[in-house]
Amino acid sequence: MKIILNNTPETLASIEKLTVAELLKVKNFSFKMLVIKINEKLVKKEDYATATVKDGDNVAIIHLISGG
Repeated sequence: MKIILNNTPETLASIEKLTVAELLKVKNFSFKMLVIKINEKLVKKEDYATATVKDGDNVAIIHLISGG
């Protein structure tokens, strides 16, 4: 499967589709405060286990950082 992840082409071998939760695990994203968009559409945190990433999708994973 080929996707665009954070504006970088990625190839995930032998995978046709995966959930957002699986993608986070595969790419080792462990930060708790994330905003995720698939093809410019926001994915809610409660939907990470069911929202799927497919071949050709444009995925943005953005870390939220707070501070003063």
